[in-house]
Amino acid sequence: MKEIRIAFTGGGTGGHVYPLLTVADSIKKQLDASKKAYLFYYFGSPDSFGTEFLSRKIKIVNIVSFKFRRYFSVENIIDFFKFPIAFIQAFVKMFFVMPDIVFSKGGTGAIAVVLAAAFYRIPIFIHESDSIPGLSSKISFPFAKRVAVSFSKTLEYFSGSKVALVGNPIRSFLLEPENDLTQEKAKKIFGFDPGLPLILVLGGSQGSTRINEFMLDNVKDFISKYQVLHQVGLDNFSSFKNELAVATQRFIPQERTKYRIVDFFRKEMKDAMIAADVIVSRSGSGAIFEIASFKKPSILIPLPESANNHQFYNAYEFAKKGSCIVIEEDNLQPTIFFNQLDNLIKDPQKYSAMAGNAGLFSKPQAADMIAGEIISLIK
Repeated sequence: MKEIRIAFTGGGTGGHVYPLLTVADSIKKQLDASKKAYLFYYFGSPDSFGTEFLSRKIKIVNIVSFKFRRYFSVENIIDFFKFPIAFIQAFVKMFFVMPDIVFSKGGTGAIAVVLAAAFYRIPIFIHESDSIPGLSSKISFPFAKRVAVSFSKTLEYFSGSKVALVGNPIRSFLLEPENDLTQEKAKKIFGFDPGLPLILVLGGSQGSTRINEFMLDNVKDFISKYQVLHQVGLDNFSSFKNELAVATQRFIPQERTKYRIVDFFRKEMKDAMIAADVIVSRSGSGAIFEIASFKKPSILIPLPESANNHQFYNAYEFAKKGSCIVIEEDNLQPTIFFNQLDNLIKDPQKYSAMAGNAGLFSKPQAADMIAGEIISLIK
């Protein structure tokens, strides 16, 4: 029996890679159930996610990474010469793999792989996570047989019978049912008081320097009312830890225990989400759909430098449903922030409504829907 060959491409950040891996997990589950043989390949530069692919027995086919920036940078000149190299690599290596289908999540280097697949007339399936499509998705769209999008606003850019609104796949372990882990127990896992509100702060997979600075500047106000669990980012951890020690040096021990930091949440992300009363986060698509899946009220702070300002539009697409509060970075002032946070915590009706609306925005079947469609396209 001929093995089904599926190629995946896309990368750069967790926002691209995690949905891709989730879809791969779902395809594997569906093919295993039908007892079909298969081989998975990842075309791209895996960077720090290499172990994630290898643990799933996804063979890595290295393609040089490049990025088209919409602003002046010397790196644009370098990457201009990388593109033909990437295309030649994709063209040659795809010939020897010859997959039955290519699934693209966009991002770094995906364009070359999609164009090579189009040359060989290999079916292409693309998924756009953000409300405003990126350059990779725009270039890939004419060559794609199917297109899945996360936000209804994206339908302003992509339309037709091949386009479907399915949401953004989130990491599969976050959707596994928890029968006995209550919010109170989850708070205790991290050493917090179950009776006090817990604010979970997320800056994206790499953390956020400016959110970190805001938290440090206002640490006293935070712990006077709340507890804080803060993902500061792998690269920021050591410096933030030292600065937090200075900022809290005059605090009593009981106050210091109300503010805890981690470099990056891995499997413990699920416990953190369950423990949280309110989540403060950037507004990448992955973060929004994970927040929605846990039905948590949130305060979103869009990253101003995001391509096409997509985080701004992501946040307001979520806010239109009454699912969150948006504070743009220019307005990230203590009086504005704490007024919004305090009002949310103190108003049970508003809190409950926002939690419910967030849950309605969730699309827990996104990965399974995409996986099923990918399998159906394989001849």
